[in-house]
Amino acid sequence: MALQYFSKEGLENLKNELHQLKTVERPKISQQIAEARDKGDLSENAEYDAAKEAQGLLEHKISQMQQILGNARVIDESQMDISKVMVLNKVKVKNHKTNAVVNYQLVSEKEADLKTGKISVKSPIGIALLGKVVGEKVDVTVPAGVITLEILEISI
Repeated sequence: MALQYFSKEGLENLKNELHQLKTVERPKISQQIAEARDKGDLSENAEYDAAKEAQGLLEHKISQMQQILGNARVIDESQMDISKVMVLNKVKVKNHKTNAVVNYQLVSEKEADLKTGKISVKSPIGIALLGKVVGEKVDVTVPAGVITLEILEISI
């Protein structure tokens, strides 16, 4: 798995989520399995089957998160370059189709949250903006078609 870059806050959120899964969700599912097992015949016990399936999904999610954490790197904002768009940069862009000015922050897939303006570096817009400089225009294919974005500002 490739390195993933996080803000300090994003990495803390990931660690907290993993801690929650291990200390709250895992024991809860174990309890459900025990209760279902106590009800008798496991071959026809839908509750037991559902709890075991939930346990498998939870363990898979925990494993994935541990792998992400193992490959996670925090970006030192004091060392960030704003001469071109990079991970964790904030970018002000103008949509030439609508004349709307929008602010985005490019983050890892795990930190992406469009409501707060955080977009994944692997999204179509993120991919198009990476490496570009102020004043540059990029065409981005989105579900609504092709839009042209002009980079107005790059900041930390």
